[in-house]
Amino acid sequence: MKIAIGADHGGFALKEFIKQNYAKKGIILSDLGTFSEESCDYPLIADKMADEINSGKADKGILICGTGIGISIAANRHKGIRAALLYDEKVAALAREHNDANVAVFGARIQDQNSVLHYLDIFFNTDFSNGERHCRRIAELDK
Repeated sequence: MKIAIGADHGGFALKEFIKQNYAKKGIILSDLGTFSEESCDYPLIADKMADEINSGKADKGILICGTGIGISIAANRHKGIRAALLYDEKVAALAREHNDANVAVFGARIQDQNSVLHYLDIFFNTDFSNGERHCRRIAELDK
């Protein structure tokens, strides 16, 4: 699985923490920026993520801003993107099972780093249930 990661300045430290933890597992994430804590605009990072996923360069993504709200709104404006703000185990699983979410979103200023790693583990290891009602609803998102 090819995974891209991106964050604004508020999520930079968490992005680097996630990258380091995945590198220990031998998993290299494609880093879409930002590359410092200098102020930047989260919609631009979300645009890069949408391009990565919609072009097939990445299968899944991770986006981070201060609360996770702004960057998830920006990402979900793109056709083909289903970004889910993950804040507990159940949500991490259901985002994949019912919504076939392809981008996990976090708020660096409001979430614990180790919890984020745990939610990512659940997210990346949960399959889409592929039920008729779920497929129908997902198809309606891109109309």
